[in-house]
Amino acid sequence: MDASRDVVIPMRFVWPFGGSSVSLCGSFNRWSKLVPMTQVEGCPTVFQAICSIPPGYHQYKFFVDGNWRHDEHQPYAASEYGIVNTIFLASAESNIVPGSPGSQLPPVRNMDLDHEGTTQFGSLQVERGDRPVLDLTSRIPDDFAVSRHRVSTFLATHTAYELLPESGKVIALDTELPVKQAFHILHEQGIPTAPLWDFRRGQFVGVLSAVDFILILRELGIRGSNLTEEELETHSIAAWKEGKAYLNRQLDVQGRAVSRPLVHAGPYDNLKEVCLKILQNQVATVPILHSSSEDGSFPQLLHMASLSGILKCLCRYFRHCSSSLPILQLPIYGLRIGTWVPKIGESNPRPFAMLRPSDTLSSALNMLIEARVSSIPIVDNNDSLLDIYSRSDITALAKDKAYTHMNLNEMTIHQALQLGQDSYSPYEQRGQRCHMCLPSDSLHKVMERLANPGTRRLIIVEAGSKRVEGIVTLGDVFRFLLG
Repeated sequence: MDASRDVVIPMRFVWPFGGSSVSLCGSFNRWSKLVPMTQVEGCPTVFQAICSIPPGYHQYKFFVDGNWRHDEHQPYAASEYGIVNTIFLASAESNIVPGSPGSQLPPVRNMDLDHEGTTQFGSLQVERGDRPVLDLTSRIPDDFAVSRHRVSTFLATHTAYELLPESGKVIALDTELPVKQAFHILHEQGIPTAPLWDFRRGQFVGVLSAVDFILILRELGIRGSNLTEEELETHSIAAWKEGKAYLNRQLDVQGRAVSRPLVHAGPYDNLKEVCLKILQNQVATVPILHSSSEDGSFPQLLHMASLSGILKCLCRYFRHCSSSLPILQLPIYGLRIGTWVPKIGESNPRPFAMLRPSDTLSSALNMLIEARVSSIPIVDNNDSLLDIYSRSDITALAKDKAYTHMNLNEMTIHQALQLGQDSYSPYEQRGQRCHMCLPSDSLHKVMERLANPGTRRLIIVEAGSKRVEGIVTLGDVFRFLLG
């Protein structure tokens, strides 16, 4: 006999949309009877009921004035009973206590988080600081298999050609361009990467990114280096590439540069192939190239494909039928997507990097390379989120040759951010640099936010205190969806 089935937890269900007669029914009572809901005193449109239900995954609906209804503000899915609300109730040991649906709460955007002491998912209320560690994949394997199959099918039946915008621009850099000018262009155009064109060979030979600028800054900071600021003014990308062997290369686990071919895709490659190229090669973007000649010479650069663009297509396709993907309604803390700050006594195979404002720029650059991440949260002494330092901040140092008159080992993160502040667009507010989510946010909500232009990751924070609990990136989401 399974002892866990004997455990029941009192749960408070709420219908906040009015009616004369409201009842509740769900899988927790085998859909066998209606549970009457009573009107909340002083709130004529709010009805409630408390039911003792066992831990696990449940579905429920409301019977309002003779009609079956579901709460569109709470997670829902399609089932044999039509559209139903869904809920995952952990065991009593998980520190989850009775709660009510949070449909009356405002949506969370940017730095505007819920300042109450709790966050909510469905009809569950999670106490601050007591993040339960759930393994939902073993609880509802059929939902995972179905959802992943539908995502995989969509990606395999749509091509990179569909990513091309109706209008826009793509930027490529000639390998004969001076290195310093090249990074200045990246900064001015607000792009993280640009493909490199070798005119003599008539082909694209690599990609220039902020990682290359980090390597240059580290080289400048090495005492006794043969590279000088004058070399940056006169040396072309090709000269740097050949002399320093950094560009068109990737780093191994020891942080050493190793050769690799240019990663690219064609317009008729399917989106799943493009995703796998980005994930397996650990790159931010992949050039979409097309050549009309048989030998592939002088290809045209059509677009720079990214996971963000692919996710936008995915969200647009499933926007009105998200219930067909059951896992989208589950909270990210249960799915264990991303990298999380380990709790006491909890092992963590992927160390979580954080910075303090007083840390040096040198330590930040080393961390970005060694931890193989694109950004690092900046926190105060209580680990509450203050800002974020990312690879895109590095290229701001190329403006006005700021890198030539600073010491990486003396400049702090705070000073580096202040230095780059003037270079930000007047339309960009500092608070919008930190895109956040809560542990209780559903995967669907996280995907919708990551699909926004310029958003490559979300910092997972505790409601109210903004204490950093983890980080979830575009790559994390696609690795999870593709299994």
